[in-house]
Amino acid sequence: MIGREFASEMREYIDSKTGNVVKQLTSDGSNNYHFYFTDNSFSLDDKEIYFLSDRSSNASTIYNLFKMNLETGRFVQLTDEREGIAPSFHTKTPESDVVVYVAGNQLKKLDVATLDTTVLYEEKSGVQLGHPHISADKKYIGMARNEHVPIERGANYRGFKETMYATKKGWITLISLDGREVFDVVEDTHWLGHFQFSPTNSSLATYCHEGPWNLVHQRMWLLDIRSRSPQPLFRQGEDDCIGHEFWTNDGKVFFDNRRKGHDGTITVDKTQATIQQPSESGQIPFVGLADENGELIRKIDLPFYCNHYHSNKENTVLVGDEVEDLLLIDISGEKATMKTLCTHNTSWNTQQTHCHPTFSWSNEMVLFTSDREGTCNLYLIEVPK
Repeated sequence: MIGREFASEMREYIDSKTGNVVKQLTSDGSNNYHFYFTDNSFSLDDKEIYFLSDRSSNASTIYNLFKMNLETGRFVQLTDEREGIAPSFHTKTPESDVVVYVAGNQLKKLDVATLDTTVLYEEKSGVQLGHPHISADKKYIGMARNEHVPIERGANYRGFKETMYATKKGWITLISLDGREVFDVVEDTHWLGHFQFSPTNSSLATYCHEGPWNLVHQRMWLLDIRSRSPQPLFRQGEDDCIGHEFWTNDGKVFFDNRRKGHDGTITVDKTQATIQQPSESGQIPFVGLADENGELIRKIDLPFYCNHYHSNKENTVLVGDEVEDLLLIDISGEKATMKTLCTHNTSWNTQQTHCHPTFSWSNEMVLFTSDREGTCNLYLIEVPK
């Protein structure tokens, strides 16, 4: 029910590996997860987070939106979609005044102050809506749309490769925040995804050719919205396996290159995420920073894999989710150094169980998800100074 308030479920514990204090934010036996790491769940003052939970439904596949006060732990339900919000297909403005999300075949906008919901766009049959993202000037929502293909998707990346091969038509579409304009800016013959506006330039965006990283010839694309002209962002060679790109706060593009043969996934087998020595090819994985022209400006060797990375606002420290732990990775010097922040012990079974560690806007806290207790819960840890 919209407006329903919930009592705090917060509790603290001492991490068994590091001795750091971890705050568990949810704990009632429901499934809860925060926004994707490209869409910061925190309010700008870091006093609230926005998250998805199935606690108001009778099915673990039906999620709605909630807002939590991090000082009191109390939270309130913001939406009541009968069929639920599509997993991971939601975003908000940094100021948290507007949330947009996909429910069924509709793109909806929530005014957080009034809790009024507006349908901005309704998709026709045969096409699937993707993850929305809001431009910095709040004029447009951008998203990838793809033809529907009859491939069953599921846990542990079931159907991921097959969907990539089957999808032959995709679009990058802009929808005005008032719903009056809808137009395509790119049409392609690939499965498209991961659309993101630049946080500093609303005429620039990135998107990707989706699929297993080792099978995608050119993952990242930089799009000038005005000219509608996409250009390769970091032009890939044969052995580059790239993904998890995101815009940093100062308008650069961060990306992860795991090098030859890596498909970019991790499953319940937990075998894909970490190496301590270069692979048999002798190639060392690296992360990179590119400028808004798509040119590489920094390359940092990382002789190990995390599944996701998120950067602090100075682009000097990353938080990453290794197999069982969260790591802080200092990239300020010539050589990266890493330190364990805490254990997460998630199963990696579905996208909702992925940790997706995210810095708060002040960089003083990290938010992550884990199903270490069987269901997905939210966890918060302060970053040691």
